[in-house]
Amino acid sequence: MLTAASAVVLLSGGLDSTTTLAMAKAEGFACHALSFNYGQRHKIELDAATRVAEALGVAEHLILSFDLGTYGGSALTGNHEVPKDRSTGVMGRDIPITYVPARNTIFLAHALGWAEVLGAFDLFIGANAVDYSGYPDCRPEFISAFESLANLATGAGVTRAGRFRIHAPLLHMTKAEIVKKGTELGVDYSLTHSCYDPKNEIACGRCDACQLRLAGFAAAGLKDPIAYVQKPMSLTQQQVLH
Repeated sequence: MLTAASAVVLLSGGLDSTTTLAMAKAEGFACHALSFNYGQRHKIELDAATRVAEALGVAEHLILSFDLGTYGGSALTGNHEVPKDRSTGVMGRDIPITYVPARNTIFLAHALGWAEVLGAFDLFIGANAVDYSGYPDCRPEFISAFESLANLATGAGVTRAGRFRIHAPLLHMTKAEIVKKGTELGVDYSLTHSCYDPKNEIACGRCDACQLRLAGFAAAGLKDPIAYVQKPMSLTQQQVLH
C-alpha cells in the first residue's frame, strides 16, 4: 500500500499558516506541524496553532522554544510599540518594526532539520508577497534562495536522496483569495489568531495583521468569526460587521 509523503508545515495558528496547512493536506501530504515559542508578545497564537493542528488532524505537532527577544530589534519581541491604525499604503512602504530579524530563515532552518530526520522533502510556509506588509523574508526571491540552500546544506541533498522543495502556495494570493481558498477547504477560522498585540487574548483590531485579515474577509464577502477589541478605523462598519 502506498503511504502519503510527509511534509513539514510551519504553523503559527494564524490565517495564512492555517490555510497553508489545509492546502498541504488537500494535496495528500501527511503533515507534521511546527510552531515556535520565540519570545513573541502574541504567544497566544500557540494556543490557536494547537487547536488548528488538532482540528486538521496533523501527524505530529511540535512547538520549539527559544528567545529571539534576546537580541531584540522587533516590536514583537521587544519593548517597541506595535503600530496601529496604519493604511495599507503605509504598511508596504518600509520594513515595519514588527519584522523579526531573520525569523523565517530561522523557522525554515528548523523545519529543514526536522524534515531531514523524517525523511521528508517538502516544506510548507504561509509566506505571502501580495499582502506581506514589507517583510523581506516573505518574497519569492527568499523562498527560491532558501530552497537552493536546503539542497546544498543537507546530507540528504548532497547524497541526492531527494530534492527539498519549499512550498509557498499563498505567495501570490491576496488575503481575500486566501480566505476563499481556506473556506473552500473547510477551514474553521474561528480557531485561528492573527493579532500582533492582543488584549486579554482578544485581537486588537488595529494592528497591521488585524487590518489585513479583516480587509481580506471583507473583500471575500465573508464575516471574520473571531472577536475584536476594536474595529480598525480604515474599514467601514459594513465591511467588518460580524
